[in-house]
Amino acid sequence: MWLRYNFRLYPTPGQQIALARAFGCARVVYNDGLRARRDAHAAGLPYRVKRRSCPWPRERSCRSRSR
Repeated sequence: MWLRYNFRLYPTPGQQIALARAFGCARVVYNDGLRARRDAHAAGLPYRVKRRSCPWPRERSCRSRSR
């Protein structure tokens, strides 16, 4: 038996800002990692993780407030 649920979210303006910030941060981190992997592959080098120093990923997210 297959079950499926459909639902829609109606976030408040504050929640919209928090969601946009969280997804934007995830997109930047993913794209930076993908670019680093492609550059390393094109140069024939192994992929190594480098920590990037940015102030905005260290900001408190909506997830940390609920703990």
